[in-house]
Formats: sequence, C-alpha cells, structure tokens
Amino acid sequence: MPSIFTRIVQGEIPAYKIAETEDFLAFLDIRPLAIGHALAIPKKEVDYLFDLEDEQLAALMAFAKRVAKAIQAVVPCKRIGVSVIGLEVPHAHVHLVPLQKVGDMNFSKGPISVSAEELKELAARIHEKYLQH
Repeated sequence: MPSIFTRIVQGEIPAYKIAETEDFLAFLDIRPLAIGHALAIPKKEVDYLFDLEDEQLAALMAFAKRVAKAIQAVVPCKRIGVSVIGLEVPHAHVHLVPLQKVGDMNFSKGPISVSAEELKELAARIHEKYLQH
C-alpha cells in the first residue's frame, strides 16, 4: 500500500506544495511545530532515508537546502532546523523547521494550530522564493 507521501506525490491527497523537481517534492506540514515547518521527500517511495542511494541522498539534501533558504526568506527565524526521524511515515523525509530556539524542534510538544488559509498563503510565498533561488 502506498505511503501517504506517495499518495501526495500522485495527487491523490492534496498538499501545500512549496517546491518540486522531477525527483523531489517539498510541502508544508499540516501539523507543524512552527510556522513554515516543511517536509522534503523523494518522489520515489523508499522507507528509510539511509536506504537511498548515495547520489539520491545527496540530491535530496541539496533540494532541502534550497527549500530551507526559501523558507528562511519568508519566515522570520534564526535558523532552519533539520530532523530525520523516519518513524511517522514509511517514506524517506526530512523535516525543515524554522527555529528561534532549540526547544522549537521538540516533536513531543505537539503541533501548533495554523488555518488552511494561512498554510495556502504561506505555501505560495515560499514557493515564489524557491523559484527565485
């Protein structure tokens, strides 16, 4: 059965997409730790990040870097934190979380509330910055 991320890639489930290439997709997390929290994924379904071929892993991180710079251009923050947990969805993914302090990367604290309209507007702004970089 395809993962939820594969279903997003295939267009079966909507997402607030912020960047896309032939091989990768980035979209806003609908249960974010912070405004601008995004996920960068390979379009090819691979369960575990470190099961990706070396070239694919390097390309995913380069894609995530470009996405992070776009997020940081739109969302005021000190840094973009990077996390790879890989237990929530059986599809390799990288969390990109805008940070003001270390505690902002605490996944056990639960998500913040962001409306669908806010996510849609934020996705459009980040996507525009992504295209400029």
